[in-house]
Amino acid sequence: MSDFQAIDALLASTSPGRIPLPPAEERRALREELNLSRAQLAQALGVSPSTVGGWESGRDPSGEVREKYAYFLEGARTKLNAAAAAATPAGERGDDALAEAEQTVGTDDVDVLSALQACVLCGQLARHQVAGFPQHLDPAECGTAEQAQPEQPAPREEPRQSAPVGRQGRAPRGVKVVPVGRRVQAASETPDLIGSAVAAALAEHAGDVEAATAALVKRAIPDAMALLDHSRKGGRYDVVAHPWLPDILRKQTARGADQVWEARPKWTRPELPAGEHEVTALDVNGAYLSALKTHLPLGQLEHSTGNHHDRRRAGVHLITPPVWEHDAYLPNPIGSRDEPGPLWVTEPTLRLLLRVSGPKYGLCDPPEIHESWTSGATEGLLEKFRIALKDARDRAIAEGDEVTLEYVKAMYSKFVSTLGESNYNRELYRTDWMHLIRSQAFANLWWKAHRAYDEGLMVVRAMGTDELHVIGDWRAVFPEGRGVTEVKLKDVYSVGNDQEQATQAPGSPS
Repeated sequence: MSDFQAIDALLASTSPGRIPLPPAEERRALREELNLSRAQLAQALGVSPSTVGGWESGRDPSGEVREKYAYFLEGARTKLNAAAAAATPAGERGDDALAEAEQTVGTDDVDVLSALQACVLCGQLARHQVAGFPQHLDPAECGTAEQAQPEQPAPREEPRQSAPVGRQGRAPRGVKVVPVGRRVQAASETPDLIGSAVAAALAEHAGDVEAATAALVKRAIPDAMALLDHSRKGGRYDVVAHPWLPDILRKQTARGADQVWEARPKWTRPELPAGEHEVTALDVNGAYLSALKTHLPLGQLEHSTGNHHDRRRAGVHLITPPVWEHDAYLPNPIGSRDEPGPLWVTEPTLRLLLRVSGPKYGLCDPPEIHESWTSGATEGLLEKFRIALKDARDRAIAEGDEVTLEYVKAMYSKFVSTLGESNYNRELYRTDWMHLIRSQAFANLWWKAHRAYDEGLMVVRAMGTDELHVIGDWRAVFPEGRGVTEVKLKDVYSVGNDQEQATQAPGSPS
């Protein structure tokens, strides 16, 4: 056997698991150059698209799936190298158009069709699919370049195009559309993952509501992650699913907690005026669902020091909280904390303190920031996910559909509770997100308490994320109902007794 044959035999015997993984930036480039979406690769490997996104951001897989992923990357590199070696000139196609097409193909909503289909713009055969619709990537190839001509040139006016030949029967006027990446598509073509899951569960359990509800609640976490992946299609930001976290976000003991203070309120007004009072306990709807709209850090947290807050970033902060002098009628924004000195708080708590210490409210001094762990942030990261859950919840309430209502509630509550060190959700490990979402719910309750106080109600109690007790005409302040912007009546009770107080008053007759 020659030396070269021995090397070939050695390579042939090598297990795919021994193939090293390329750097994170090369992994995404290899996939995109083959015109493959994350969803396509995830399906082939038996994982979720967000997991593939985590690998392309620097996290390494393990076990058998690592062997499969390494095998794909090596095969992709080999195929692309072979294609580059056999590449031919692009002919008469312009370099600018070719570059634009290649850049477009690199996006997740572009796929190569297995068979040519009619372009939705011109009706002629196209070999690519954009956001689910067959379409030419090169404008020079699309028949609309010849069909669309303005009747009269006019500044700042786009050419009027003829109706798409391939879609005339399917796109009547008045079609409701929804955003999908940079494009839109008909709302009727958007899959209803929640409705489909409920229908399938009811069918599987022969209409047994209790059994179907139990089954749906049991699968709420993976279903929530699938809905999140679907809502992230075309998103502007990539989510780092498993970033490195600082020690303050790690549990100190196996059953203990980390060092982050979520500012959970547990406050009761120390004293009421003399006399008998009717107290109303209000229930805030969908507290965690509303809290999904908060400033979340996108990438790995970075350390900084100094008394400075950058509103473009979010994370956790070590602060010395200000003195709170209004506990007689309003809860402390940092919650029920007796220990003095610095503590780690989340972005929503810090923003709440900065706002109430500002010139508009002037309720306290600004907090002193000592150090921070933050990353670039956005308030809209989970917005599509939140809206999908909210819309399903609203429909369920309107239709009296308790199965969907319990399913949706389990999806958003378990999504939040399993973001940390949990064995139930390994797709997304963001302990920082868990703390931020929870504390946003607490901050939202504080603002409701302040609104009640500002509108003339007497605030008696604030507990957790959803319980507010007040005295006065609360319906003039808060809308009543089951929607996420409304409150429900939880309890009505009386405190104090005029007759007893009159009997015990000094100088009263015996």
